[in-house]
Amino acid sequence: MDKANQIGGIVVGTGDLSELALGWATYNGDHMSMYGINAGIPKTLIRYVVKWAADHEFKGKTKNILLDILDTPVSPELLPPDKEGKIKQKTEEVVGPYELHDFFLYNTVRNGFTPDKVYYLAKIAFEGVYKDKTIKKWLENFYRRFITQQFKRSCIPDGPKVGGVALSPRGDWRMPSDADVNMWLNEVKKID
Repeated sequence: MDKANQIGGIVVGTGDLSELALGWATYNGDHMSMYGINAGIPKTLIRYVVKWAADHEFKGKTKNILLDILDTPVSPELLPPDKEGKIKQKTEEVVGPYELHDFFLYNTVRNGFTPDKVYYLAKIAFEGVYKDKTIKKWLENFYRRFITQQFKRSCIPDGPKVGGVALSPRGDWRMPSDADVNMWLNEVKKID
């Protein structure tokens, strides 16, 4: 931020729509940008575009770098690597698969579906990929994180609305930071 101010530049934020939805952001740290360029783009779409670019637009070293990025587990890399130099903190082991969360987010915010309908659709969409029990586990986690992390979204920098879902408190998504998550979790617990 200091350097950007010194040279008349801006700090571009790295967080994306998926991270904003789950509150998987460091309060203040990820908010200290002047523009959140990926704020309207879910992580699964970013990964898809990078894969497409690697397959269709680049060759050689650039293609290999993009594929290496895709092969690297998502991580904030806040912890030092283990003794073998491998990433210790893998995001999806903590918050769950982003492909599920992005599906939940879209159907909750864009379509306004209830937890039982989101669960029903996820079972169809991810049949053979995830067991019903796994989908329910991460659906509950999604609502817990999505509802309780609004305070982080209430102070995010501006960013573009790219698709049908945006979480900007100055635009599409207005939710109190003290919303009660229990109403949502009780609905998830009723799912068979």
